[in-house]
Amino acid sequence: MTKKFVHQSLVSYTDGGARGNPGPAGIGVVLKTKKGETVGEWSKFLGITTNNQAEYRALILALEEARALGVEELECRLDSELVVRQLRGEYKVKHPDLKPLFGQVLNLISHFKHVSFNYISRNLNKEADRLANQAMNQGVNRE
Repeated sequence: MTKKFVHQSLVSYTDGGARGNPGPAGIGVVLKTKKGETVGEWSKFLGITTNNQAEYRALILALEEARALGVEELECRLDSELVVRQLRGEYKVKHPDLKPLFGQVLNLISHFKHVSFNYISRNLNKEADRLANQAMNQGVNRE
């Protein structure tokens, strides 16, 4: 029997970074309840990529994990103004490497009742930033 997830609405904090641009990159994702309780966190080394690609990959991971938990509504908080504005339709996605990632996000959000994208300052995204840096450190140390 599959256990139904209790929280139908969550908040995601995501961050992606690259040392060099492109360079060794990592992502961090934190899913929380509306009350601020951490539901899960993920950290992943991506190899060599750009900051903006890493930001999108972090958001994709958050959407995939939230979907796997059965979440219906997700508020996505990220410190990439570019990604937020692209997803809100305020900026066009011009870079060819970002277009498939943008498309993947659009596909994933179609599985939710509601998804919002909100820009937050870096100091409000410390947990996801820590996880992204942890992934970059582990990846660089393996090479």
